[in-house]
Order: sequence, then structure tokens, then C-alpha cells
Amino acid sequence: MSTNRTPLPGRPVRGSTTGRPLMAAMDLLSRRWALRIIWELRDGPLGARPLLARCEGLSSSVLYQRLDELTTADLVAPSEAGYTLTVVGMSLSPALQELNVWADTWAEAVHARSPEQPH
Repeated sequence: MSTNRTPLPGRPVRGSTTGRPLMAAMDLLSRRWALRIIWELRDGPLGARPLLARCEGLSSSVLYQRLDELTTADLVAPSEAGYTLTVVGMSLSPALQELNVWADTWAEAVHARSPEQPH
């Protein structure tokens, strides 16, 4: 496991020398493909090949790196059926839904100020 590189609460991460939990989470989730992998696992376990098929452009090396990081962070776990979200990983869904609501509101405000930009 990539315990040295994986952003975790209490460790220095991008944007925080103290490793505040929010900053560690933002660092982990902002890594390329991390949220997409979590999204694809939302309905149940998937193996590496199905994940690669669903994530066009994702290389196998990046997939395994992200799975390793998400496993170290206790958001994903290997299972007999492939990879699955842990209880902690599943509990991220409502937070992401709230962030999506905020992002939609933000987008509306930006577009209201600059209507020439595409939606």
C-alpha cells in the first residue's frame, strides 16, 4: 500500500502542513480519477477490467495507484468480486451530493454574471 504518499488526516498534505481532515480529503479526492473510481463503485463491486472499461482514458497503472490510495484511506476495499466501497466510502455519497448542489448554485451565479459563457 502507498501509505507514504496517500493523503491522510494528521499528515502534511497539499495546502495544509497540519493535515487537517478536510484538506487531506480534498487532496485525496482531487487526484486524477479518484472521484470517478468512487462513482463507478457506487452500485457495487467491480474488478479492474470493468473499471478500466468504464473509465475511458484511465491507464491501468493510474487505476492501481488510485485503488491503492483509496484502499489505504479506507474508502475502497478489495473483495472477492473486485473492489468495493467501504462503509466510509459509501458515506461520502451524501457529502458529494451536497457539493453537487453547491456547484450547481455556483454555476448559476457565474452564468448569471457572464451569460455569454456556455452552460
